[in-house]
Amino acid sequence: MKVSENTSVAMPIKNMIGIVVAVAMGVFAYTEVTARLTSLETSRELFENDLLKKSQQVPTDQEQYMLLESLFKDVEKLIENQEQNMTNKVNIEFLKEQVSKLQVDIETLIRNGSSH
Repeated sequence: MKVSENTSVAMPIKNMIGIVVAVAMGVFAYTEVTARLTSLETSRELFENDLLKKSQQVPTDQEQYMLLESLFKDVEKLIENQEQNMTNKVNIEFLKEQVSKLQVDIETLIRNGSSH
């Protein structure tokens, strides 16, 4: 068989459309796979960079973060204790007034009782 410029090829149109659709699907699939691989590689690189940054953290920084966290807990405890002390002060003042009234009442009763 000799192939030249004048050689003609006969093919049904539905076969040609099928080949064009198959090639188009192949190109689309290749594009999607390439995009997905690029996305995964990018996220992997970002993840590795984050890990490298965290591994370069100086132990002094980690110790300072721990100290800050401890200080915040201590401050919260102190605030809670201060609030309780303010409540206690109000109660103590009230009780002082009541004791003073009781002393006056008792002295009055003693004087009234001894005069009979």
